[in-house]
Amino acid sequence: MKTALVTGGGRGIGRAVAARLLADGWQVVVADREADGPAGCRSVRVDVGDEGQVRALVAGIGAGEGRLDALVCNAGFGITKPLGQLSLAEWSSVLATNLTSTFLLARAGEAMLRTAKGAIVTIASTRAHQSEPDSEAYAASKGGLVALTHALAASFAGDIRVNCVSPGWILTKGPAPSAADDAQHWAGRVGRVEDIAAAVAFLLGGEAGFITGAELVVDGGMSRKMIYV
Repeated sequence: MKTALVTGGGRGIGRAVAARLLADGWQVVVADREADGPAGCRSVRVDVGDEGQVRALVAGIGAGEGRLDALVCNAGFGITKPLGQLSLAEWSSVLATNLTSTFLLARAGEAMLRTAKGAIVTIASTRAHQSEPDSEAYAASKGGLVALTHALAASFAGDIRVNCVSPGWILTKGPAPSAADDAQHWAGRVGRVEDIAAAVAFLLGGEAGFITGAELVVDGGMSRKMIYV
């Protein structure tokens, strides 16, 4: 059975991705610092920004599942505060989880992924291309992730496809969006976690065999919308 590793799979988008892959017949390992994945996954508590923990995680998959066919690099968080108040430790923590973790995971999983002729999907953000104030660490991490995606695609060409999904506004928690929130999207609604899970499942599947090094923006059209205030 094909095996997928999903980071940050205990909640939100990552949890939806893990559930979708389970439903599609994958064997799924979820890596998360704080929460377990959906029932049916093997869940491991891991800080994916830590080199030693990533090595142990991937070695455990080799010993337990015996193969790695897909890597979904979803773990991430942001810190929103004025730049003058953002400490170097806070900056570094965001970059470690959101960006460096993909380098560590791809490096550790390369051998098994090459053997499987597998695929990697990174979860970036439309914040790689547009910003609000006080989001420097998050924007930098997601922009770096888009670039790292095509760099890995070049390095792994012929064996491992590497693509990126950049979500827009995806409802993961909080109150339901208003009618105005929905209406401002060309698609007519705010995004759902299942929208991202479907995109990831497609990019991991055989029908996406000619797609690598690409960024798939899933945002209901918002980043293409002209707005004049």
